[in-house]
Amino acid sequence: MGKFGLAVLLVASFGLAACDTAGGRVAGGAVAGAVVADLTGGSRTTGALVGAVAGGVSCGINGLPRCR
Repeated sequence: MGKFGLAVLLVASFGLAACDTAGGRVAGGAVAGAVVADLTGGSRTTGALVGAVAGGVSCGINGLPRCR
């Protein structure tokens, strides 16, 4: 996937960086996780799951904007 995967990751990261809802963060995390896993040779499904969980948990981290 190479350069195309990296481009998708950058677009997803910057395009979804302003999400202030839990659903938006979960979806953005899932996309980013799947792309990173694919680029590093891992399972896209596992990467999406880990990314989605990380995105959802980010709503409760001090110092980050709260989710609506």
